[in-house]
Amino acid sequence: MTTIRVLIADDQMMVRQGFTVLLNAEPGIEVVGQAVDGLDAVAKVAELAPDVVLMDIRMPGLGGIEATRRITGPDGAAVKVLVLTTFDLDEYVYEALRAGASGFLLKDASAAELAQAVRVVAAGDALLAPNITKRLIAEFSRMTGTPRAPLKDRVGGLTERETEVLSLVAQGLSNGEIAERLVVAEQTVKTHVSRILVKLGLRDRTQATVFAYESGLVRPTGY
Repeated sequence: MTTIRVLIADDQMMVRQGFTVLLNAEPGIEVVGQAVDGLDAVAKVAELAPDVVLMDIRMPGLGGIEATRRITGPDGAAVKVLVLTTFDLDEYVYEALRAGASGFLLKDASAAELAQAVRVVAAGDALLAPNITKRLIAEFSRMTGTPRAPLKDRVGGLTERETEVLSLVAQGLSNGEIAERLVVAEQTVKTHVSRILVKLGLRDRTQATVFAYESGLVRPTGY
């Protein structure tokens, strides 16, 4: 089993040390470094090449959102960012995901939940804390204006089935649930998702979800 290399970025020493102890106790996970702020995180990613960065949002100097944007940008490394915060505020959820974060988890998560979150984002899947999902959807529903035209044009490059799969991904369905809904094999869904990401130039399912809402393909209901 390949070991998942983790970098912890947080300005509080006790948080960094605590997460280090918790994650190093988990099989298949190794904390390879710690960063004290956003700039340090960007530098450590270049130096240590971790698979996953646990990124605090509120840090002095360069904050977690901008650090995430730099790490996951077009010239960034192939690293996943899991944002950690004590604040489940809509603006942070939305901006962190737009910046390129692959997951969002509150700091009061258990050790098991933290380890599972690292494994999920390392595998390329999206992760949102359950109590944050509704807030995220509500944030999208409050967005004003019409869908962004360039994004709508990119949706036009998808096949009808790919568009359908993207819509279901944005609604939070897993590959297995999508396969059941469409009455196809789960591997077929995985293939569709991979092609969607390539065609749209997206990193993972989280960015696909953001894209689907911003392009107007999916509109929140019931909020």
